[in-house]
Amino acid sequence: MSRPLAIILLTCLLLPLVAAAGSPVPRRSVVLAGLDVDSMRLRLDEMDVQPLEGIWYYPNEETTLGIERYKGLHNIGYRIILLDSPDINVMPGTVIGYIAPTAVDNKFQLWLYSQRDKLTLVKPLECVATLNSTFTTLTFDPPHWKLKVRVNVARFLPSLFSGMSIIPERVGEKVPVGFRKIYPEGGNGTPFNRVRYL
Repeated sequence: MSRPLAIILLTCLLLPLVAAAGSPVPRRSVVLAGLDVDSMRLRLDEMDVQPLEGIWYYPNEETTLGIERYKGLHNIGYRIILLDSPDINVMPGTVIGYIAPTAVDNKFQLWLYSQRDKLTLVKPLECVATLNSTFTTLTFDPPHWKLKVRVNVARFLPSLFSGMSIIPERVGEKVPVGFRKIYPEGGNGTPFNRVRYL
């Protein structure tokens, strides 16, 4: 095998490992049996809901998700649960990601599983999520990577300067995608930004 081909293969194999190596979330998803939109609504009605908690809609995938508090590993504060999806290969109740707070009130670390392995999801990828001021949208810019290949055709001292180098480079920010909250509309079942009279 030629050296440039070996470098390319090694880089392609290592990039996903580097991305997941420092992840504090489980490497594989779990399924919470019996959890769907109706049961999540009942769970939320029985608790004091924080701004991030609720039922959310992800329009890009026509998927309904639940976000609830989670006391687990490290600083993880919430988990994201699939409640309804046109993708019949992922069961309702599957935990598809986790959220952790940061030093900035409206910014969160977000991990979403990126690949399917039979009935579970694997390879959590991390990005930064932003909760808007009315707590109605959670947007994020997924990580984008590209490989920059540099070829030195007229190399000098070939034992010191490789003829080819591959540099992983993060691509600049794109228009974010995200979730839109559909329930509860506001704290204690009242719509957001509407005065609740006692």
